[in-house]
Amino acid sequence: MEEQKMSLIDHLSELRKRIVICLGALLVAFIFTFSYSEDLFKLLLFPLNYTPRFSLKEGISFITDQKLHNTKLVFLAPAEAFWMNMKIALVSGFIIVIPVIFHQLWKFVSPGLYQHEKKYVLPFVLTATGLFLIGVAFCYFIVLPYAMDFLLNYKVGDFLMPMLSVGLYIDFLLKFLLAFGLVFELPVLIVIATRMGFITPQTLKKYRKLAIILAFVTAAIITPTPDAFNQTLMAVPMIILYEVGIWASILINKKGRKDGEKE
Repeated sequence: MEEQKMSLIDHLSELRKRIVICLGALLVAFIFTFSYSEDLFKLLLFPLNYTPRFSLKEGISFITDQKLHNTKLVFLAPAEAFWMNMKIALVSGFIIVIPVIFHQLWKFVSPGLYQHEKKYVLPFVLTATGLFLIGVAFCYFIVLPYAMDFLLNYKVGDFLMPMLSVGLYIDFLLKFLLAFGLVFELPVLIVIATRMGFITPQTLKKYRKLAIILAFVTAAIITPTPDAFNQTLMAVPMIILYEVGIWASILINKKGRKDGEKE
């Protein structure tokens, strides 16, 4: 690690600098995405109008649910549509600047890293960004279409008709898109915790069964529907990500020991 220790004031100053850079990048992205918020809103209607279907021969395909396709979104307050566009632009801008945020996070913690560890900045940013985007895409294409199909058709019958508020619908979607993106960062968090000495690969292996239970409990909390299918769609990727995190922590530990011996 660097010989010169940073004081608390230096840490706070560095943190402020990184936050300002992230907010500046987010502001630029927000200005850009707000210009296309209407187009982005149309993309967010995808989970409402299409339901994925799996076939062993044809793989995955998306069909139009005519009942949902005729559902019109309404706004119940004069400013609701405006704030809907603001939220879409803000979250879209956040997703765009995710690489910048991860890079600034790395820059903030890098003074406390060994010299041989600082060269992993690019793999860290690419891996963390990729996992976040995979989580968002998984939620957008798989989880949300199933969730909307379930929620809007469950015991509706001929007496109920869905009339969705655009503000509540967008809040619902954006919340789960971000949640799934963050959940898919599990391998990165495991590797970081391992390198900081909080956990070891042996500990991760020891509590594998507990992790599987926690994955299903977390999936039951995060997923928008109570059915076991959607919960499994969330839990299984989390279990796989946990296993990936174990193997990544083992490799990082071995690499770290070798580089430390060389120095």
